[in-house]
Amino acid sequence: MQNPSSPETRLRTMTGLFLTRGDEILLLYKPSGRVVRQVWCPSAGGHVEPDEYRDPLACVLRELKEETGLTPDCLRGLALRYLTVRAGDGELRQNFYYFATPDPDRFPTDAALSSNEGTLRWFRTEDIHVLPMPHSARAVLDHWLREGRQTDALYGGIAVPEGVRFTELTRF
Repeated sequence: MQNPSSPETRLRTMTGLFLTRGDEILLLYKPSGRVVRQVWCPSAGGHVEPDEYRDPLACVLRELKEETGLTPDCLRGLALRYLTVRAGDGELRQNFYYFATPDPDRFPTDAALSSNEGTLRWFRTEDIHVLPMPHSARAVLDHWLREGRQTDALYGGIAVPEGVRFTELTRF
């Protein structure tokens, strides 16, 4: 049995928001960070604070505001679509991934988009496969492009070395 106080039992909970418009996805290049660096990530996101533990949506909205200045009224169809779990680096990493589209009447122009975490850039979906990305974020986008964007389902995934094994989460 694993020692309950070992580092492998620590939990790091994070959120991410992917913004999509047509066949484009807005990604953030993070030159540095606590967990990831020099990779393309969701448009906004970060670590869940203690008071957000039961409300990852509050976290992703806080991070959106802190990192980009954007508020929920700039978005349409904001929904939790993926939950992933990965063991690594002495901890369990749990990620809540949300998707939304920009509200064309309220979303800033591309030139006005900015982030204090790095560089925001729209990519055509066919171009993202060559970008360096965190393991789970890459798997989420690959799955969303293949299957997830055709549904409203919530998917759960367990990370494995070759990707993430997803299953649709159903209520029962």
